Amino acid sequence: MAGGFRLPVSVLFFLCLSCALQQPSGAWPRLKWKCPVGCTCTNDHALCQGTALVPLGLPPGLVSLSFVQSGIGKIEERNFFHLPRLQLLLFNSNTFNIIRDNAFVGLLHLEYLFIENNSIKSISRKAFRGLKSLIYLSLANNDLETLPVDLFQGLPALANVDLRGNAFHCDCRLKWLVAWLRNSNTTVEPIYCKGPDEYRGRKLNSMNPRDFDCITTELRLYQTLPYESLSIDAFAYLNEEYVVIAQPFAGRCAFLEWDHVEMVFRSYDNITGVSTVACKPLVIRDKLFVIVAQLFGGSYIYKRDADSQKFVKIQDIENHKVRKPNDIETFQVEGEWYFAVADSSKAGSTTIYKWNGYGFYSHQSLHAWYRDTDVEYLEIGNKPHLILSSSSQRPVIYQWDKGTKRFVRHTDIPEMEDVYAVKHFKVKEDVFVCLTRFIGDSKLMKWASSMFQDIERIPSRGSMVFQPLGINEYRYAILGNDYSLSQVYRYDVAKGTFVSFQELNVQAPRSFTHIAVDNRDFIFASSFKGKTQIYRHIIIDLST
Repeated sequence: MAGGFRLPVSVLFFLCLSCALQQPSGAWPRLKWKCPVGCTCTNDHALCQGTALVPLGLPPGLVSLSFVQSGIGKIEERNFFHLPRLQLLLFNSNTFNIIRDNAFVGLLHLEYLFIENNSIKSISRKAFRGLKSLIYLSLANNDLETLPVDLFQGLPALANVDLRGNAFHCDCRLKWLVAWLRNSNTTVEPIYCKGPDEYRGRKLNSMNPRDFDCITTELRLYQTLPYESLSIDAFAYLNEEYVVIAQPFAGRCAFLEWDHVEMVFRSYDNITGVSTVACKPLVIRDKLFVIVAQLFGGSYIYKRDADSQKFVKIQDIENHKVRKPNDIETFQVEGEWYFAVADSSKAGSTTIYKWNGYGFYSHQSLHAWYRDTDVEYLEIGNKPHLILSSSSQRPVIYQWDKGTKRFVRHTDIPEMEDVYAVKHFKVKEDVFVCLTRFIGDSKLMKWASSMFQDIERIPSRGSMVFQPLGINEYRYAILGNDYSLSQVYRYDVAKGTFVSFQELNVQAPRSFTHIAVDNRDFIFASSFKGKTQIYRHIIIDLST
């Protein structure tokens, strides 16, 4: 037998027995090997050219095997399982472009693997599994832009790697390789980045894993609720997290709770009414109140009864002042609780109500006849303020007066007519506002000394909400669009602006609300013309 190769006794016995059954009595089979077409062979070496497949007829005692200018399409699992004695395997100037998992399984004695000057674009993560004796690996001069994470894991003898001549894109997908280069004793020839532009021409061997910012996020659809909605508010009550959703067509405030077992939001309770536009929760000393604003049939305040575990109506809201409510805002000033109702009718009046320990009473009417659409409470320079949006005037800023215990008109936001809503957020001590316009440009503005100044304009295509949201260290703003996809922007602290991040397909969105529960973060997206959607905020490591 060539090279002194010995078959296992059980296999040899089986082959001999099978052949003996077909031979004349007394004849003994002779096992012969024939060099495949397209290959030249010696006892321990073979070189193949022009072959389309890895030949099966090669002698199992081969020590080295080379493929040059062959037509092999890809290297797949167990292609070389029948050549267990190989110590050197070479591929040069072939056309294959992919190497699959377990491609070299069975080559326990392989020490040198050269895969050079081919057209390889992709290598599977476990392509080199089982190569316990591999000393030298070359993937030089291919078309590789990246390598799968931990490609060299499980190669304990690896001493040299050559990756030169590839168009490596030095992004988060190669962060693992940078870390491996810094911690491995393997000798690696210099690798130069072809991209991105910031790293072009830089030596990968000298880079640091800290050079890569590989953590990103995503809003991923998690649950769908089969009804339309307007306002959505999250609140905590008796150590549990809840969500209340205003359903305008059903005329209902739908309360949801988090199911800690099934990991979904489920129905908790309802307040039934007519034409409901807002359901605003307010927890005062462990007592839950809900201000229910309706277009018809009046607006009311409900209280959660601890004994019956039901919502009980406790108070009417003055119909002669609040005729067409559009938004409700709750806030606390100097230890006292208030809520404000923005009224959008010509004859209505935006009114502030105060809690007196037993109920809410009218505290101040800000103005009448302006058809207000939104009211926003915020603090500027540690002083309480309100911003009113109106369809008939620019947004007006009111400031709290400590002497009269009322809000007085302070200024307005110039050159911003037709603002539907204003929502604010803070970055350290800086105060920003997102101003929503239905058609045209919505705006991001920043408070500077005595007024808000333009920072960024964002095109609106039927927008009635431009909602800033903070989730842990991440800051977003979601611009709802009735005539296009809603746009999610992420705040870039270095630039001081929002950058485009993701698109959401929500029909006629009216509000976006964040709730955190069981170490999970969710965004509720209301829909005036479709199904209410719940997205989960996912953190993704692009380097894995």
